[in-house]
Amino acid sequence: MRRFDLIVIGTGSGNSVIGPEHDGWEIAVIERSLFGGTCLNVGCIPSKMYVYAAELAELASSGPRLGVATRFDGADWAAIRDRIFGRIDPIAAAGRQYRIDGPNVTVYEGAARFIGPRRVEVDGEVVTADRIVIAAGARPARPDIAGLESCGYHTSDTIMRLETRPERLIVLGGGYIAAELGGVLGAFGSEVAFVIRGDGFLRNEDDDIRSRFTEAYRRRFEVMTHTRVTSAVRVGGGFELEVVSEGDRGPVRRLIRGDELLVAAGRVPNSDTLNVAAAGIEVDGSGYVVTDRHCRTSLEGVWALGDISNPVQLKHVANHEARVVRHNLTNPDDPIAVDHRFIPHAVFGNPQIASVGLTERDCRNRGLEYVSHLQPYGAAAYGWAMEDADSAVKVIADAGTRRLLGAHIIGPQASTLIQQLVQGMHFDLTADEMARGQYYIHPALSEVVEQALLEL
Repeated sequence: MRRFDLIVIGTGSGNSVIGPEHDGWEIAVIERSLFGGTCLNVGCIPSKMYVYAAELAELASSGPRLGVATRFDGADWAAIRDRIFGRIDPIAAAGRQYRIDGPNVTVYEGAARFIGPRRVEVDGEVVTADRIVIAAGARPARPDIAGLESCGYHTSDTIMRLETRPERLIVLGGGYIAAELGGVLGAFGSEVAFVIRGDGFLRNEDDDIRSRFTEAYRRRFEVMTHTRVTSAVRVGGGFELEVVSEGDRGPVRRLIRGDELLVAAGRVPNSDTLNVAAAGIEVDGSGYVVTDRHCRTSLEGVWALGDISNPVQLKHVANHEARVVRHNLTNPDDPIAVDHRFIPHAVFGNPQIASVGLTERDCRNRGLEYVSHLQPYGAAAYGWAMEDADSAVKVIADAGTRRLLGAHIIGPQASTLIQQLVQGMHFDLTADEMARGQYYIHPALSEVVEQALLEL
């Protein structure tokens, strides 16, 4: 059994905990798949490269509305796919080679599995270390639907490498993965049908935002809400699903068909595949590794970060936690803590969504005294110039202190516009200080944020 100073399991954000300060350490890196983790290979980066191309397709389609003679004549799926992964795959390969060539790093390519406290087995070889970082991420959830496992469906791990664009795509789910990837294929010309168990998309978003998003998608796609899939079967070159919808007179059963099926039913942490229980590492009821504010697990000398320990499952959160772990590995007597107070997120659908903090529903459930305001993009000069009638900024503040409790944006550039509100919350500014304490460029779209704060 070989002993190391540090073992890192997972090469997404976990890969960045290794720095020059560890040059004198003997380090083992364990990766069962592609170097770079979910974000680089099957998540944030390729999906947003698709999103950017899809936005161009949408813009081309919308030109005539403003008197511009543009049109969408179709998308070369293979060319888009090959451009994206022709850039990404070499990065993953280079990251792997960089670690293999490292003078103090040993790379193990295989599935890690704990067999005891700080003892890890990889393809029959057992390694140990005084310090272990678990950064093994999460995987797509696989719902229990009759026939599903045998019919060859896709998840976010595989849909982006399709050989051909489907004429008709069925998307099972209404979360951000469903909204983004279904929206991309729809923009490229696929007929898309969403099957959603609840009353609309993005159940965790503020109700004003999610209702606008759901209506926007209803105008472009088939959206079946209050609907569940009871069985799936492969028929010829496509899929046939039996679905049950809640109608006014009771359940309604019917069959729907498509060329491809995307299952986007959430993601589950990989703690079970790592067998962390064998090491005595505590997990919660959903399988997330339990950590304290220093990212330490219940087992001394073992840290965890990213999607395996944080249900938020966001790359910028994993990167933040990696920086915390990196410091704490080499400064055990002076540890730093994570700061998860104001975590923003974005949904890169069309329309785009960005949010930070509490929704109005959260505030009501907590019995908070609050004020809120919803400001349409069209009230600002640039939004008016765009003739935008759907987009809006919503801000929510404590009624007494006037400090923001939450902010939610739907519309163009939402993921950029939210940042100044995140910064204001971080530096403990009131809504009034955010609105009046700085200049807002006229007639930039950011004026809609200023207006929302002034109206609050």
